Amino acid sequence: MIKNQILYLDNHLIAVNKLPSQIVQGDKTGDVSMDQEIKDYLKKAFNKPGNVYLGVIHRLDRPVSGVIVYARTSKALSRMNEMFREGRVEKIYWAVVKNHPDLTGGELMHYLKKNEKQNKSYAYDKPAPGAKQARLTYRVVSRSENYSLLEVKLETGRHHQIRCQLSKMDWPVRGDLKYGFPRSNSDASISLHARKLVFTHPVKKVKMEIIADPPSDNLWKALSESLA
Repeated sequence: MIKNQILYLDNHLIAVNKLPSQIVQGDKTGDVSMDQEIKDYLKKAFNKPGNVYLGVIHRLDRPVSGVIVYARTSKALSRMNEMFREGRVEKIYWAVVKNHPDLTGGELMHYLKKNEKQNKSYAYDKPAPGAKQARLTYRVVSRSENYSLLEVKLETGRHHQIRCQLSKMDWPVRGDLKYGFPRSNSDASISLHARKLVFTHPVKKVKMEIIADPPSDNLWKALSESLA
């Protein structure tokens, strides 16, 4: 039930903790999307007649979990779109990856090129035709025998950027068959979670920091316990 996923709600914005199986916006699958679920919830919760306005600000890939923010007014939508476009939104992710980085943290910089037919991006160490620069910083926050939990901060917003760049380093995200992990997760998720969004409220002009707990499976729990 979408009500239990709500992280923040006011007259301008609603933030929810997306589950890996949910889609942010309707697509060709015809599955019920989060924006429709939220509209239905708001309509009932606030006894709203007619259509409920909800603007999609940003997206997460279907198998990814974590913070998603929607706009409840056109003013909030245009201002949030501008903040995302200008890089004024801080985006922090958690990723459970195969193998262990040699360093406890650092910056990754590659050139990413999207293959439309495959819906996949490829990373290059040097500039390549049609490729865009992609940068992120990471730190290792915990390890198990086979996995590392990384905290990733996106500096650019490219297609499948985290998945592609981590795979390039031989640290594929757990369950991500498309980018080199050997087997899928049982629920078809990948172990990539949008942990936190930090931005200025588009109307109230106060600093917002919205945090989402990761999925409740045993590996997430074990690797994130040290951060409690």
